[in-house]
Amino acid sequence: MKVLITGATGLIGSELCKFLVNKHKIVALTRNISKAGRVLDSKIEAVDDLDLVNFNDLDVIINLAGEPIADKRWSEKQKARIMDSRITLTEEISNRIRACDSPPHTFISGSAIGYYGRQPATVKVDEDFNDPYPEFSHQLCKDWEAKANLAHSEQTRVCIVRTGVVLSRQGGALKKMLPAFQFGMGGPMASGKQMMSWIHIDDMVQLLLFLVKHQDLSGVFNATAPAPVSNKEFSERLALTLRRPAMLTMPEFVLKALFGEMSELLIYGQRVLPRRALKANYRFRYPNLDEALQQLFH
Repeated sequence: MKVLITGATGLIGSELCKFLVNKHKIVALTRNISKAGRVLDSKIEAVDDLDLVNFNDLDVIINLAGEPIADKRWSEKQKARIMDSRITLTEEISNRIRACDSPPHTFISGSAIGYYGRQPATVKVDEDFNDPYPEFSHQLCKDWEAKANLAHSEQTRVCIVRTGVVLSRQGGALKKMLPAFQFGMGGPMASGKQMMSWIHIDDMVQLLLFLVKHQDLSGVFNATAPAPVSNKEFSERLALTLRRPAMLTMPEFVLKALFGEMSELLIYGQRVLPRRALKANYRFRYPNLDEALQQLFH
């Protein structure tokens, strides 16, 4: 099987490549060929232009590329960069799939649970939920998904993966939180009541592989563990795992002062459930937070 992966040097992409490289031929689209050479297996072909890829030869495309959403304040320029890095590339991939004589049979494209916008902690959100809060994260994911769905046809199935907070020591939110917690200065953010819908990096990768394997599946899948927790509970569980106190709260006004509009990702949340993955009989390796944190830190 020949697989094109975008975002292959990122947190999820680099782990995914480790599982695919020995059984399949992988082409990685990257902006940085030299970084790809350092991060990825030497058997992976790295390209920096889609013109170098023959889409008629591809079986599967996994689209994970995008400017990190939570790395910088959301100036108008940064928001445009976040949108363009996802939407422009995804549209280009869809157009190339549609132009194929023998298109890839599978297009798996990333999205995020930000699609649902902020939701009360009491509201259970699955893939059929249709009352998203209209904010930047929703509009970003809505436009991103629309471009991916352009590729859908009788020859090509499209899977949209709405990812939650990916737990890994190699990067992402957990790596950013660790220093404060290790120094005993961690704790809840804002009210602490906002829900955190998380997924262990192993389950993130295995769910993608599950979608590649099961060619009868298509549509939207929430990539979150079945047991979301409040930010307060997450903080307490992480501190307990690290054997550190979690006494300090980061007030909402401080988060807004530090991060501007981007702080909304930290202050608000949503209780997201992976109904469609469970219905398809995907079995989570780490369904509960304690198991996930124990595996990561012991």
